[in-house]
Amino acid sequence: MSPSGEFRKTDNGYRCSCIDRENDGITGDDSGGSDDFPCIHCKDSNRFDLSYSCCSSGSKSDDSEKLRRIIVAFAKGLSIGTGIKGGLAIFNIVSRFARRRSSSQSRKIGEFSNSEAIAMGIKETLRYGLFLGTFAGSFVSVDEAICALAGHQRTAKWRALFAGLVAGPSMLLTGPNTQHTSLAVYIFMRAAVLASRCGIKSKRFGSICKPLTWKHGDLFLMCLSSSQILSAYILKQESLPSSYKSFLNKQGGKDLSILQGVKDIASAKPFTNLGAIEIYYKSIGVDIKLDPNMKFPCSIIHGKDSCIKHGITFFFQAYMRALPVYVPVYLIPALIVHRQDLLKKQYSILGKGLLGTARSSLFLSTYCSSAWAWTCLLFRTFQTCNIPLVAIATFPTGLALAIEKKSRRIEISLYCLARAIESFFTCMTDAGYIRPPKSLRRADVVVFSVSTAIIMHCYAQEREVFRSKYLNVLDWVFGVPPPPPCETT
Repeated sequence: MSPSGEFRKTDNGYRCSCIDRENDGITGDDSGGSDDFPCIHCKDSNRFDLSYSCCSSGSKSDDSEKLRRIIVAFAKGLSIGTGIKGGLAIFNIVSRFARRRSSSQSRKIGEFSNSEAIAMGIKETLRYGLFLGTFAGSFVSVDEAICALAGHQRTAKWRALFAGLVAGPSMLLTGPNTQHTSLAVYIFMRAAVLASRCGIKSKRFGSICKPLTWKHGDLFLMCLSSSQILSAYILKQESLPSSYKSFLNKQGGKDLSILQGVKDIASAKPFTNLGAIEIYYKSIGVDIKLDPNMKFPCSIIHGKDSCIKHGITFFFQAYMRALPVYVPVYLIPALIVHRQDLLKKQYSILGKGLLGTARSSLFLSTYCSSAWAWTCLLFRTFQTCNIPLVAIATFPTGLALAIEKKSRRIEISLYCLARAIESFFTCMTDAGYIRPPKSLRRADVVVFSVSTAIIMHCYAQEREVFRSKYLNVLDWVFGVPPPPPCETT
């Protein structure tokens, strides 16, 4: 039976014509997605199967095509992993060299030499590349093997779910003793979002999942995450992942001695380093004498400047710090997603990239500067500083996310929520309120595997719940093959 939809050949394989008519929205939300699809794969069963070997003749050419798909998936996963992790490693190394220009910072970050930091960056880059490459190759291998052994149509509903579950433990390649709680929680959040979108479409679960379509839910999640993350940034940095802690220390724009001073006064403890804070300010040309009996730490945070002047100057400094962060964020996806149009529409793509970089940098600089502005405002209003007030003051900081493009807000809020959850449970565990299970040493791998199983199942069976740009990336990596011959003749 011939499907009513048409398939066209692209560099990513064969694509159903309905996919080309997708916009950047999500079915079921306010982004303008649609449930009306023109082809049998989408209209009748919402299916777009990943493999086609069941209808093939089993010839050597078919086997070589399967092997090629596995190798290509591994290579592309490897390239994405090394590209992303390598870019972050380069950024961290460059930031390290910049910080080492001052002798005081050199002593604080001198746990590793420059050569050791570079070697560690290369090692981590290769590990993450191998991890993503193995994940992609394993998924395609299991998918093809099940299809060949048990049949295409009979396994269509569960094959991708099982393949994603089997490929999940590839995370162990990043290091057998390296915990990736933040990554696992983030992927779990992504899986939960996709599952909720499927639930919204469902007649059985649609009413239950309706609250998940709240228009400004992303801003609320960001505010909630900010309260935990920024409180931990000031009060308990050891609860944050080391790389994320370094990012916050860079973008937060404050010396560690200043953070320690704020922590002391918020915790109602005697000051331990007022002399170090005064020495720091003297090193940047500000001669100040701090009062050990102060009630709120505004003079610690911004020296002799007023709160308003500090907020303005800090904003412009934060914007310059944010620009290098977002250049690779927009450059790398442009090279992957829009690679076919780079030569034809280079100016349009470049313009959108520059606009996106400027907009995201505005978000991050507003986020960081408003964090200090809100804390100063509440400290001065209540003439005191304590831990609950720090948590309250950092909550509205998340409203800065409204500057970002709508399609990016949920991504950023989920990313921050994953780190906030990890930090929260770390704080609760250290305080003795939670006891970690001794029998499950790698819960992160279990959570990641279950999450990738859900994501890959949605990718194979419920493709319309993805945004088109993510489908483009997934199709590029996993190489969606043409439809089975028995369905096109």
